[in-house]
Amino acid sequence: MTTLSALKPFFIFEMANNHMGSVDHGLKIIREMKEVSRDFPFHFGIKLQYRQLDTFIHPDFKGREDVKYVKRFSETKLSKDDYKRLKDEIVNVGFVAVCTPFDEESVDVIEEHGFDIIKIASCSFTDWRLLERIVQTDKPIIASTAGASIEDIDRVVSFLEHREKDFALMHCVAQYPTPRKDIQLNQIDLFRNRYPGVIVGYSTHESPDEVEMIKLAIAKGAAIFEKHVGVPTDSIKLNDYSATPEQATKWVETARHTLELCGVSDKRPDFTEKELKSLHELRRGVYAKTALPAGHKLAADDVFLAMPVQEGQLTAPDLSKYTEFVLQKPVDANAALFTKNVKSADIRETVYSIIGRVKELLAESKVVSPNKADFEVSHHYGIDKFDEYGITMITVINRDYCKKLIIMLPGQKHPEQYHTVKEETFHVLYGEVEMILDGKESICRRGDIVVVEREMRHSFSTKTGAVIEELSSTHLVADSYYTDPTILDNKNRKTLLTHWLD
Repeated sequence: MTTLSALKPFFIFEMANNHMGSVDHGLKIIREMKEVSRDFPFHFGIKLQYRQLDTFIHPDFKGREDVKYVKRFSETKLSKDDYKRLKDEIVNVGFVAVCTPFDEESVDVIEEHGFDIIKIASCSFTDWRLLERIVQTDKPIIASTAGASIEDIDRVVSFLEHREKDFALMHCVAQYPTPRKDIQLNQIDLFRNRYPGVIVGYSTHESPDEVEMIKLAIAKGAAIFEKHVGVPTDSIKLNDYSATPEQATKWVETARHTLELCGVSDKRPDFTEKELKSLHELRRGVYAKTALPAGHKLAADDVFLAMPVQEGQLTAPDLSKYTEFVLQKPVDANAALFTKNVKSADIRETVYSIIGRVKELLAESKVVSPNKADFEVSHHYGIDKFDEYGITMITVINRDYCKKLIIMLPGQKHPEQYHTVKEETFHVLYGEVEMILDGKESICRRGDIVVVEREMRHSFSTKTGAVIEELSSTHLVADSYYTDPTILDNKNRKTLLTHWLD
C-alpha cells in the first residue's frame, strides 16, 4: 500500500477539468506529463476530480449557464468509464493515482476505481459528512487548507490522528492565480511546528511562469507539491494558473530562493474577500428536504447538501454536532436555508464543560474508563437543562451483551423509562442513588446491585453524584421507552463523542 512518507518528495500534476470533457485529451495530458517527469528522481502523481453531478448540482440549477461552476462542471463532464480509462492510464505510465471527491458518492467510485491517494479540496476541508466517508477508506489523505482558520485545522488534524490515518496538510491559497504578495510560504513553518510528525506540502496557484516559490517551499521542509497542468491546442487555451508541459518542467527544475515570498509564520493570514468568495461558491449549500415550520429544530434528516451555494446560505461546514439550529421562518421543500432565518446555538463549550466535570467525578471515584470508548451526553429536555435532567454514559462494549458506565453529576435525575427487549443490572460503584422501580423507592449505595427486569418502569437520581456500572443482555437504540412523550419528540437529546478523554 502507498504511504505518504515513502513518496517524499512527491509532485502532483492536477488535471482538474483541463481534459475539457474529452477522454482523448485527458490521455494526452497524462502522457505528456510522463515525459516531463521522466528525467527526475522524484515520485510523481496525476490527480483527477470526481463529482456526481446528478446529485451534486441542485435539481433547480441543472443546465444553468449563468452559474459559473454549474456551467464549467457540466460542460466538462466525463462518463464513469472515461474516468476509469484515465485512471488506468495514470497507473500504466507509472504515476501514483490521486483523486479529489467533492461528494460522498465519489468516494465510492474512487474505491471502485482503485486510486492510491485521496485529496481533500480546500472548499471541503470542514465538510464533515464528506470527511466521515473518506476516513472509512484505507487510503492516505492529502488535505488543502486555504481559507481554514487555525481552530478548524486543529480539529481536522485531531479528527484524522484519532482515526490513525496516514495524512498530509497542504498550505494553499485559493486565488487563481495567486498574487506574489499573498503566497504566505511561512505557513509551512507554522504547520510543521504546530503539528509535529505531520507531512506538510504546498499546493500552488501562482502564475505557471513563477518558479521561485517551490525552492523556498522545499527549504522550509515541504515534501509534497501540487500544480495544475494542461496541454494547450489550437482550440484549447489554458487558464492563468495551469502549466504547460514546458512550464511544468521548469517548475520541477527550479531551485531559486527568494525572501519576498515569505509571509507570516505565527498565525493564519488574513484571507481576501476574493479568496473566501471563491471557496464559498465551491461549498455545498444546505437545503430543506421537506417543508418545515417556524420554530422547528433542525435534525440531520431534515436537510440535504447541494451546490450552488447562495449568498447568506448555510453551508456544509456550518453543520456540526455542536451547533443547534431553530427555524425562525417556515421553509418550503428544496428551499435554501439562510443564516438570517435561523437561530443558532453552539453547545461546544457546554459539552466540554460537562466532559471536564465528568472527568473530575471519575477521578474522585477512582473508576477507570477505557480510552477511545464511545461517550454519550444525554440531555432529555435539552442541554440547557442537563444539570437537572441528564446523564453521561460510556459504552465499554456492546455486542450480544452490553456494559456501560453511567455517570451522574450531583443533583441530576434520569426520567422514567422501560425496556421491552433488554434486562439490565445496575451496580453502584460510587455515590448514592435513589432508584424508583415501578413506583417503589429505594436508596442504593456503593456495592449495591439492582436488577431491572423487562417492562419495569425505572427512574433514578442522585444528590451526591454517582457512577453506576450497567450490565445488560443487549442494547438496542429503539428499546428505550420514556413515559414522558415529550422526551421521545426531542430528536436531538443525545450528543455523541468518541475521543472525549483527550
